[in-house]
Amino acid sequence: MSKSPIRDITYPRTEPPPKFVVSVVGCFQVHAAQIDTTRLEKGLTSNQVLGVLRADLVELGFEVEAGKKKDQKIHRPVLFGEGGVPQLKYEIDAYHPGWRCGLEVEAGRGWMGNAVYRDLILGALMVDVDHLIIAVANEYWSKAGGRKVASRDYENASRLADSLYAQGRFRLPYRLTVIGY
Repeated sequence: MSKSPIRDITYPRTEPPPKFVVSVVGCFQVHAAQIDTTRLEKGLTSNQVLGVLRADLVELGFEVEAGKKKDQKIHRPVLFGEGGVPQLKYEIDAYHPGWRCGLEVEAGRGWMGNAVYRDLILGALMVDVDHLIIAVANEYWSKAGGRKVASRDYENASRLADSLYAQGRFRLPYRLTVIGY
C-alpha cells in the first residue's frame, strides 16, 4: 500500500483535530489520483478541484459552491444591518453548518497570490466559522525566467500557521486545518 500524497495538519497543534477533519481529509484521499499536484503535469484550478470533491463534500453535509453565478455561490455573513439583515457577506467555497466549518480550496494563487492570507483573515470575519480548512497544492509549478519553479504551498501555509498559533500577539478565532493535495 502506497502512502497517500494528501497531507494535513490541524492547529492549534496542542489539541487533537476534531473528528470531522478525518472525513474531510478522506474526501481528498479518495480523489488523490485526480488532484495530486505532485504527480499531475499541470495542476487543476481550484474550481476543478472543488468540482472533483463536490459530491463527497455534499454527502458530508457541506453547502458547496456550484459555479460562478451569484446564486451558485456560498455566502457567510460578516456584518448585520437594520432588522438583523446581513449587510456584508463574503464568499466561501464550502460551509458545513453543523460543524461551523468553512472550507477554501486554493490552487495556483494559493501561496504566491496571497490567497492563504486572504482566507485566514476573511475566515476570522465570517459569522459562525469555528473551524477553517484551507486546501492548497503540495506543489504548484510555474515559469520564472523561462524555467519551471515549484512553490511548496502546503509547506509554506503550514509554516505560516505554525507561526500564527505559536505566538501570542495575534489570535485567530477558529481552529485551522491545512490540507495539501
